Amino acid sequence: MLVCSCNYITDKEIREVITNLLDEDCWQLIVPAKVYHAMQKRGRCCGCFPNVVDIIIQTTEEYHARRHSTETEIFDFMSRLKQFHEENRRADIERRQKSHRAA
Repeated sequence: MLVCSCNYITDKEIREVITNLLDEDCWQLIVPAKVYHAMQKRGRCCGCFPNVVDIIIQTTEEYHARRHSTETEIFDFMSRLKQFHEENRRADIERRQKSHRAA
């Protein structure tokens, strides 16, 4: 399925990159910019980033389930990732509101 129409990136390609990054360090924090950088791409409109975050979360959960990571390790990591996602979402909303007020 096509996730990023600006760069023509599929969910399969994103999942492969995430898995490769996790193979390098399974507890690193993976964000859309890191995935795009690994593919030598960059976000253009960035409208796909929320979907990429969802794919990162799902792929990471599946990766750790296959790896038999402990529940505590997974919960701690996923809670940090979700917190990061929420902080970015709030920052996006604030940025849009500022931009809208300035216009």
